[in-house]
Amino acid sequence: MNNKPIPVILDGDPGHDDAIGWVIAGACDRLKVLGCTAVNGNCSVNKAAYNAQRVCALINLDVPIAKGQRKPLFIEPIKAPSNIHGESGLDGPVLPEPKRELEEETAVELMARLLNESDEKVTIVATGPLTNVAALLITHPEVKDKIEQISIMGGGILYGNWTPAAEFNILVDPDAADIVFKSGLPIYMAGLDVTEKALVLPEDVELIRSIGNPVSDIVSEWLEFFYIFHKSIGYEGAPLHDPCAIMVLIHPEIFDIRDYYVEVETSGEYTKGCTVADVYNVTGKKSNAKCLMGVDRKKFIELMADYIRNYSEVK
Repeated sequence: MNNKPIPVILDGDPGHDDAIGWVIAGACDRLKVLGCTAVNGNCSVNKAAYNAQRVCALINLDVPIAKGQRKPLFIEPIKAPSNIHGESGLDGPVLPEPKRELEEETAVELMARLLNESDEKVTIVATGPLTNVAALLITHPEVKDKIEQISIMGGGILYGNWTPAAEFNILVDPDAADIVFKSGLPIYMAGLDVTEKALVLPEDVELIRSIGNPVSDIVSEWLEFFYIFHKSIGYEGAPLHDPCAIMVLIHPEIFDIRDYYVEVETSGEYTKGCTVADVYNVTGKKSNAKCLMGVDRKKFIELMADYIRNYSEVK
């Protein structure tokens, strides 16, 4: 068994669930975070980059951080309402101010540099719209062979959440998602089919709070903030969308993973942003995504709590 840490680049739009995913990644000795990049999505790219800096400061993750694409590749951005993540994109508890300045490089330039400098293939974990990743593949095709796989939070096989057919991250930039899914690179797809089963219930929030370190205090408040919105629309807990894209890399055994061929609808009047899976292989096309369709929720929560306990020494 290969026990070497998996080198990863974290690309996202933090975002409460992005932030919790990054907390898990920073605590796990099976992952080696090389850098973090921000993209427009839950909030503006400026806010996302600042949030990335603050999350890294919270967990003492001293890696380069870069600001990425301000808007989708070809279309105008969709603004997420502030009642989901707040005006800052990461409302709730007071976070430490950044310890590290943003790189002068763009996110795409930083990604390309980290890939070129790595002695081994790197996994990209993309928990926001796929604009940065698609831009990387377009402008730096030479680094494609340095990418081990792309683990995304996005899409849904059975349904959407922003429209009946489309999930938010894919709908924000369907053209970018189309490029990524057609790239030929191995993909883990953590869509709504699994993420809405990765629910954190009120009693789970108390479990996290009881850990009693500075990071668990913040995470429990993030979860409470995130739950307020979801409770208002009928959820029994807060769905941890983005951490699924992290957790599958280190604990695939807790997920129901199925190989499907997935296409992204880029222009349909009712289905724009839909991730269409060939569940019954009627096209005969080879699978291009490992799609997460279920999760052992209790084990997911236990593992998340275990990783947060690793921050006991964080000051």
